Amino acid sequence: MTVHYVGVGEIGVGAKPDDVIRTLALGSCVAIVILDPVHRVVGMDHVALPDSSIDPSQAKGRPGYFADTGLPALLEAMVRCGASRDPRSLCVKLVGGALTLPAGTRFDIGKRNILAIKKLLWARGMGPLSEDVGGAISRTVDVDVEAGRVRISSPGRGAWEI
Repeated sequence: MTVHYVGVGEIGVGAKPDDVIRTLALGSCVAIVILDPVHRVVGMDHVALPDSSIDPSQAKGRPGYFADTGLPALLEAMVRCGASRDPRSLCVKLVGGALTLPAGTRFDIGKRNILAIKKLLWARGMGPLSEDVGGAISRTVDVDVEAGRVRISSPGRGAWEI
């Protein structure tokens, strides 16, 4: 088994049966997980912020940091590894977007990330097949290329799949 770690603002893609794509401790960040079940390609983007307009230079160097630049970069990285360009053949799953600041705070970046990602997906004729978003918990995500499983774990809560 080869584990590919995806840090904040990074994109990871796996196309070998023993590949696992993993990101750790999602708080307000959101993991966009895209699976191509026919070609067995899996991709993940660890999105930190919804909109690259606040730092265009960072978006050029690390497109995965922002939802609006990360999603297209993730899809292109997957195509380079053999995934289909047809959005109808891809499965999307979302994880994260927790409220990390006290309730009632106007700066709910988790919710803003989730909404930005969903709008971008919908504009491409895509939508999440399943999701585990919101709340106030930290999540670690593992995606198994061979089985296409998305496994989530959280301290004190155990593990589950979506």
